[in-house]
Amino acid sequence: MRRKLPSTGALEAFEAAARHQSFTKAAEELSVTQSAVCRKIGALESFLDVRLFRRTRRGVMLTEAGLDYSRSVGARLDEVERDTLELMARGGRGSSLELAVVPTFGTRWLLPRLPAFQRAHPHVVVHLSSRTRPFLFSDTPFDAAIHAGETGSAAWPGTETRFLMTEALIAVASPALAAERPRTAADWAKLPLLQQSTRPYAWRQFFDGLGLVVPQAMAGPRLELFSMLTEAAVHGMGVALAPPFFVQEELAQGRLVNIAPRPVSGQRAYSLIYPEHKAELPALQAFSAWLQAEAVA
Repeated sequence: MRRKLPSTGALEAFEAAARHQSFTKAAEELSVTQSAVCRKIGALESFLDVRLFRRTRRGVMLTEAGLDYSRSVGARLDEVERDTLELMARGGRGSSLELAVVPTFGTRWLLPRLPAFQRAHPHVVVHLSSRTRPFLFSDTPFDAAIHAGETGSAAWPGTETRFLMTEALIAVASPALAAERPRTAADWAKLPLLQQSTRPYAWRQFFDGLGLVVPQAMAGPRLELFSMLTEAAVHGMGVALAPPFFVQEELAQGRLVNIAPRPVSGQRAYSLIYPEHKAELPALQAFSAWLQAEAVA
């Protein structure tokens, strides 16, 4: 059965005109005449039997239907362009994997190990993008995600999960801020605590693990990412909680010191998550097996 699809040229002209809110600017971008853009969009409106633009004295404006359609068309054209560039880059060989990853884990843990995967699987290209919160795979181009979630939390709908590791936390500070290791709750209460906005109870849970009750455990500057917390701690703004492998470099260089008496198990675990319908992808299977082996090494 023949698909009910408009021409790619008409969609391209519409997307450009919608983005610029101008037929003239769309024509300049596409290196065609303004009349050519008008004809293509007119043909598209006739094909759809829907008005996409409202003509005014000042130019053109998207109708409500045109606005909704432009968002969908723009996303689909982006996908086609990405797939095209990917195919051109590979020359028809190998495969790729679109991976969403929590930023600091990707930078500090995954990237230093990724060259080993590339050597073992030279025809698989791994693309990384940062995501800090759960999302719907159906709304994204991602094949899988490495996510840090609450231990025992419910699985994402329609996905499979491969456990990687639990998280242990240490407290780090600049040597100038914490010349001595705090021992009592009163000692800890004297220190400024850096808070992670996505983990508001982290310090309270950390102190529970040490058997301490520290007033104002949830007070202090709030930052979103571990990388931000680490930099703030390096510059003496306060004490940060972080997994040891996130701050290995700073500890080795003496820019940070570990002031915790021992690591405390965090409330989160790192997992590889992917849609059920992609479980048989060879590239994903290879990456999953390698990743789980690295996590226990």
